[in-house]
Amino acid sequence: MNSLLIASAYFPPIEYFAYLAKAASAIIEAHETYPKQTYRNRCHIYSPSGIQALTIPISKVNGNHTKTKEIEISEHSDWRNHHWKSIKTAYNASAFFMYYETELKEAMFFNTTNLMTYNTHLLNHLLNEIGIEILLKTTDIYDKKPTDVLDLRDNINPKNKSSKFLNPEYYQVFKEKHGFIPNLSILDLLFNEGPNTLNYLQSV
Repeated sequence: MNSLLIASAYFPPIEYFAYLAKAASAIIEAHETYPKQTYRNRCHIYSPSGIQALTIPISKVNGNHTKTKEIEISEHSDWRNHHWKSIKTAYNASAFFMYYETELKEAMFFNTTNLMTYNTHLLNHLLNEIGIEILLKTTDIYDKKPTDVLDLRDNINPKNKSSKFLNPEYYQVFKEKHGFIPNLSILDLLFNEGPNTLNYLQSV
């Protein structure tokens, strides 16, 4: 697999990283009109009560015509602390949470008001922790039907019920309570599998 065209995403799901682990390069879409209810500003973690969505509050500076690269993070609520407390509650008992905790918290509190800048900062941090070496770029224009890339912008989506992605079971902290939940945020895999995360992604 040579190059991917992907959407910006907040702590993306396992499927997103499974593609990145096998690609030489990836281009992040910056010029699309920002769509609602996607992974661009939300992720799903495994909490004590089951699936929990964490959503970054955003501001569309140009209304419904705002491009992804223009989306601003709304700081009217203390969402960073809320998200961090939720992640810690969900994964404090996992095998590798303490191993990644300090650096991840520092990355989460990276000071920027631009959503795409924030997501890319977190993505680079996670790629480094997992050990995925890939060249990342951003788009210069919006191309509805690009060629020479694998276009995943709309495929990896929480509303995509037709996805054929299946990830093998691994240990999850609350599995005995709620069963195995597939394709959660990469954080779920990382905290439970640790250094084996890359091998897991490459085997999917």
